[in-house]
Amino acid sequence: MENANLFHVGDQDFDTKVLKSSTPVIVDFWAAWCGPCRNIAPVFERLSTEYQGKLQFAKMDIDEHGLTHHALEFRLFQPC
Repeated sequence: MENANLFHVGDQDFDTKVLKSSTPVIVDFWAAWCGPCRNIAPVFERLSTEYQGKLQFAKMDIDEHGLTHHALEFRLFQPC
């Protein structure tokens, strides 16, 4: 992932990098074992390049961070 417009977030920096961003941020809550997550990854990366300057794109690994209050706040549940 060598794109300045696509970055990883965790519980510690979610608020500052996502919720308080002056640019809208699309977050991919993903897991390495999740087939649909792997399928959408190239599309997510392509869109992050295509919409550079208009949107930001963040990825949050739910295996590393669990289904945090951020995922639950947006009504995301265990994928796959």
